[in-house]
Amino acid sequence: MLFEPGRIGLLELSNRLVRSATAERMANENGMPRAQLKQLYRTLARGGVGLIISGHMYVHPTGKCHPEMTGIFADEFVPGLAELAEVVHREGGLIIPQINHGGMQCSRDSVDVTIAPSAFDAPYLSQPAREMTRQEIEQCIEAYAHAARRAKAAGFDGVQLHGAHGYLISQFLSPFINKRQDEWGGDWEGRTRFLRSVCHAVREQVGPDFPLLIKLGVADAVEGGLSLTEGLQVVAALASWGIDGIEISAGFGGGRSSSIRGGIHTEADEAYFRPWAREARKVTVLPLILVGGLRSRSVMEEVLASGDADFVSLSRPLICEPDLPNHLRVGVQERSSCISANQCWAEHAGEGIACKCPLEKLPTAK
Repeated sequence: MLFEPGRIGLLELSNRLVRSATAERMANENGMPRAQLKQLYRTLARGGVGLIISGHMYVHPTGKCHPEMTGIFADEFVPGLAELAEVVHREGGLIIPQINHGGMQCSRDSVDVTIAPSAFDAPYLSQPAREMTRQEIEQCIEAYAHAARRAKAAGFDGVQLHGAHGYLISQFLSPFINKRQDEWGGDWEGRTRFLRSVCHAVREQVGPDFPLLIKLGVADAVEGGLSLTEGLQVVAALASWGIDGIEISAGFGGGRSSSIRGGIHTEADEAYFRPWAREARKVTVLPLILVGGLRSRSVMEEVLASGDADFVSLSRPLICEPDLPNHLRVGVQERSSCISANQCWAEHAGEGIACKCPLEKLPTAK
């Protein structure tokens, strides 16, 4: 099934492999993409992945998570973003941008003041976050909507909201972070209001048919955070909010990564969010994308055959082996060479993500 076509909304994918978003760090100080980002997407498209989800792009200047993050917060970005979409389309591929606001997880190198649903501080934050005003909440909702409009204007094939990993949407969903007592917090209804409003505002800008996906943190990894029960309630509601597909991941991790795990050595270590996807399948008919430690074709095929997910997404394996989809398809290899050592991140300005692990490189698939 891995190389059978699939659909997400009106989007027709040639296979079931999705490139999951990551922090590419390939933009200049103003958020404009550098040439190396275009080359990265060209390489991924040639490598045979069915859909590329871009690294997260910030929707508002207050939401820049880190230096060298790509921007999508103003119309002046559209021409440069259009070049990214075009280079993928020339290779016969599909690409959608992931749009995001970092909230309290923005670094002090990127923003002067960090904001969050409620005032929050912890040793793992770059600086304390202050509570957002109602006006700032409304501004951020509009920022997501207009970022999606720009994605459509730039010729992308859809857009994905980042609602996981403790960024702003995830922060609003989490009772551990969101302590507001007004209409934007409190019970499930109040804590989901921000996401609902973003979905509806995006739909107003892009229309009913433009593919809208979400990467959703179905549960937090801290006591008192978003529970799986409440996360599945969100999953069940997403279709009515205008979402076309869901990538299953984790929410707020409390300073330790709950979404990126090392030590993926055996098939038993793979697909660590699969139990959540299996539960999500019970409450939604939307296409599900499973991310999290997938390395072996046998595991990917079994996940798809079981119906637990409709697509599988990879990030680190495609950093070290962008040709992996073609290699799997023609039988050059049956498993990614990624050793999950988490040495992908850029160490210096201008470097961008790259595999630094000692791998034996395989021949490029033709």
